[in-house]
This record gives sequence, structure tokens and C-alpha cells, in this order.
Amino acid sequence: MSAPRQRKPRTVTLSRRDFLRRATLGSAAVGSLGLLPGCGSSDEAGGRAPGGGTAEFRHGVASGDPLVDRVILWTRVSGIDGGSVEVDYEIWADAALSQPVGGGSTRTDADRDYTVKVDATGLQPGTTYYYRFKAGDVASPVGRTRTAPQGATARLRIGVASCSSLAHGLFNAYRRLAERADLDVVLHLGDYIYEYGSGEYGSFRPYEPASEILTLEDYRTRYGQYRLDADLQALHRQHPVVAIWDDHETADNSWRDGANNHTEGDEGLWQQRKAWAIQAYHEWLPIRTVDPARPERIYRDFRYGDLADIVMLDTRIIGRDLQAGLTDAASINDAERALLGTEQLGWLGERLGASTATWQVLGQQVMFGQLRIPSLPELSVLTGIAVEQLQALLQSLPVVSTGGLIINTDQWDGYRAERARVFDLLESLQVPNPVVLTGDIHTSWCMDLSRDPANPLVYSPIDGSGSLGVEFVCTSVTSPGLDALNDLTPLLRLLNPHIKYVDLARKGYLLLDITPERLTGEHWYVDAIDRADAGEAFGTAYAVEAGSRRLIAGEQTQPKPDAPPLAP
Repeated sequence: MSAPRQRKPRTVTLSRRDFLRRATLGSAAVGSLGLLPGCGSSDEAGGRAPGGGTAEFRHGVASGDPLVDRVILWTRVSGIDGGSVEVDYEIWADAALSQPVGGGSTRTDADRDYTVKVDATGLQPGTTYYYRFKAGDVASPVGRTRTAPQGATARLRIGVASCSSLAHGLFNAYRRLAERADLDVVLHLGDYIYEYGSGEYGSFRPYEPASEILTLEDYRTRYGQYRLDADLQALHRQHPVVAIWDDHETADNSWRDGANNHTEGDEGLWQQRKAWAIQAYHEWLPIRTVDPARPERIYRDFRYGDLADIVMLDTRIIGRDLQAGLTDAASINDAERALLGTEQLGWLGERLGASTATWQVLGQQVMFGQLRIPSLPELSVLTGIAVEQLQALLQSLPVVSTGGLIINTDQWDGYRAERARVFDLLESLQVPNPVVLTGDIHTSWCMDLSRDPANPLVYSPIDGSGSLGVEFVCTSVTSPGLDALNDLTPLLRLLNPHIKYVDLARKGYLLLDITPERLTGEHWYVDAIDRADAGEAFGTAYAVEAGSRRLIAGEQTQPKPDAPPLAP
């Protein structure tokens, strides 16, 4: 989701010659992901590399995709003039770094933008570890990570975040998540970066490069800028992250064969731009690549003991058909319209069918539940905002008007047949406790999931009968919501009886507390994004009891006792 902006002219434009020149510079690295550790030990004193320069760890450290016996460890070596550099990694069982448990060595070079990713194996389930990297005698900051539990699991605490526009404010929400020592993992649901140029979408902080990012070099530079942010570094240093992309990691409202914010020809070939964006994502995120031959496949799953199976879906690129346009509202009912795609949908069915955990948690990008919004004339009367202003507010969204309502076709509302196929899976497989997690829309929601929530014969908002699962939509870290419409939340709830909570303005994150008896989702909001601020406030909590598949009002949960210490 993005706010209205003028697509052309851009703040910075590229001539065809400039584009081709820059594209040529980046093309040699396409497909080089460099994920496997090497062997040997460092003999480069002071971090000196063969090509010259002195190693530095400016972008911090990170970990991700934890399994019961392994986790991805990440860093980047800066200050290298050329050639390759050898990097060691060390792992300890304690924050004092007095109990070593493992380590190894690898090499990195310009082909992977000097990023380092190792799959550290031989670890114990449900255990917190501390780690760092070294290049010669230069050491990185110490990071903290945690493996997934195995077998009987009494409780999980999970942070959820999405949509961090550097141009709209400071990442205080990341800092608050970093300070929660009891989290097992943080799920990032996409829009980790934004592709726009400076001033095109927000102006709080300028972007590097200043232009919209188009090439491999551009995407790498933008990730590098984000990873210099101290709050984002803190999040990655303290917790393992399981990430999935949304659209802005490539371009606004992207789909399989294009994007709203991509002009074929003038901005190069979409398939090449997408490949560069995907490569940079794998380089800069602590993600375990499912299939190196198909880096576009990032849907994958994680087992957290007998308590939760976490299934991360790609509803953005790999299987998505073009969003329904402004003039073809009827196509939202097209039975062939796909969002997941046949292969991913089949894989989802296999994972759900095989799950023996209490909870089945689906992390994905766009709102799954139905959302009925009044027509523009009705909105204008209710808000006092002119129709023209409302059109400007919504112009970046692929919306259609049908039956006197506005439908956002970028969401599952625009892919109704595909949503029905997922409901078919939930029913046929008798999935016991499905919970959908969503980002993208920069606002907060809690809702029951029903095939037809507006039909009282199908769904009852009183007792939740007819609900097949629940959904928590996480607000953004900084990206703007729909503040001007926040007073309409009572009306939205009236039009959408399955929706229990809405906040269209505040920024923050979602906290999940999971036990065998219930799953509670808490919305937490930071006090500010225009200044460094340590304040946050509890917003609301909704819970779903095991076996009920419907939301009830919840209570704020308490942190785990005796959480392992944060990294020093």
C-alpha cells in the first residue's frame, strides 16, 4: 500500500544510455547468492583483503530462519577495495562469551556485495546463542539468536512487523521490539525497503540513491542505507527474523509480470529488474534460500515444537495475476484469477494437511478477510472530505467500485476464487486453528474469517459461528495509514461485522503470545516516528481459544520470566 504521489516526472531520471550503463555494471552478479560457508582460517591481519582496504562491519549482524538445530547468521564486510576477504564466525552459549559452542569460516567478495551468510548447524533446540564475525582482528558487534523448539512447547512470544518507509520517519517500533528479551522470533511481513526516489513518497529522510532504484547496484545501495539505521540494526542484533517480501522490495503493486511502479522499456525489462531485486533481497536478508536455482521461491515453513507451525507465503510475485483494473470490476470473480498460483497452493495444502501442531500460523502480505468500504460519495458525506480529495487519497490503490462499495483489488478481495480455494483447504483438511498474519495496509485490524461474513446464515458476529479462522493485520513501522478516515472505524465495523478492531492511524507492531490454550494478538503503538522516542503504548488485545476459530476480547499478556539476556 502507498499514498498518492505524482509518478512522473521523477526526482531523478535516467536516460536510456545511463540505464544500460548501470545495468551492465550489475549484470555479472545475477544469480550469485553465495550462501554456503567455506573452510580454512583467517590470515588477513587487521581484516586486510587481497584487493586492499580494511574490513569494517558497518551494517551490523543479523540472524534468521531458525530451525531446531541451525540458524542463518549474516553480516556484511565494508571497506574492501576489491578481491575477496575471509570471515570467521564464533558462537557462544552465554552473553559473556565464555562458553564457546562452535564457529567456522567463509569468504565473501563483490559478487555477493560482500555480504556473508552462513547456515550455522549443530545447535540445540529452543536455545539462545550469541555470535559475532571477525575479519582478521576486526570484530563485528555481538548478535543474539534463538533456535526453534522441539517437542512439547509451553509458550511462544513472537513479534510481527511490516512496512518501514525510511522517508516517513524513524524506526522506533524496531527498537521497541529489540528491547523485548523474551521474543522467540520476529516475523517481517514485507515492505522492508521502499523503491521510491527521494521526495516521491515522503520526505522525512532522503534516499540513497536519490533516484528510484532500478538496477542491482541501486537495490544493494538502498539495502545498505537501511541497514545503517541503528534501530533496524538493534532488531536484527537481538532476535532472529523470518522475513517475506511484499511489493516495495521490487516495485509498488508488483505482480508476476510487472508492477504499477514500473514502466517497461523506459525503466528496463521487468524480469531483469525483478531478478536484481530478488538477488539483493537474498544477499541482504538472513533468509535461507529454498532453491538456489529458483530464488524467486521464498514460501517456506517453520515448526515451533508441537505448539505452532509457521507457514510463510508469497502472495506478491511468484503466482499473482495482474490486479483487476479500474474498469473491469467483474474480473474479481474470475475463477481462474490466481494469487498464490497452482504450485504454491498445492504446497500450502500439503503443509496444512501435515501439521500436527496446535496452531497453524500463516504469515503473508495482503488482507485476507473481506473489506467493504462505502462509495466515494458516501465517504465524502460522512467525512466532509471532497470526492476529489478522496480520489487522490486512494489513487495509488487498484480499487474498483461495485455494488455501491469500493473494493481494493490488490488484496484477496480482488482474487475471490483463490480465497475460496484456501477456505476449501481449511474445511476439507479440518485445519484446527488457522491464524492469518498480514501486513501491507499500514493499519491495524483484528477479524474473524468467514466465506460470507455479511450473510447471517453463514456467519454470526454474535458468537462467531461460521468463522473458519482469524486474522491479525499489523500496522506499519512508519508508512502512512489512512488517518483522515480514522473517525470512520465504527462505520467500517458496522459494514464488516466480522471485523472486531480497526485503527487507521497509529504506528507500531504486533505481539503474539501463544500457548496450547489460546493465541493472543496485541497491537502496540509507538509514541512518535518524527523523533527518537522510547515511548510505546498497549493498544488492544484479541484472543482466539484453541478449537474455537473466532476472536474474543483478550487481555495484555505478561513477558516470559527469566528471558535470556540481550546481546551486550
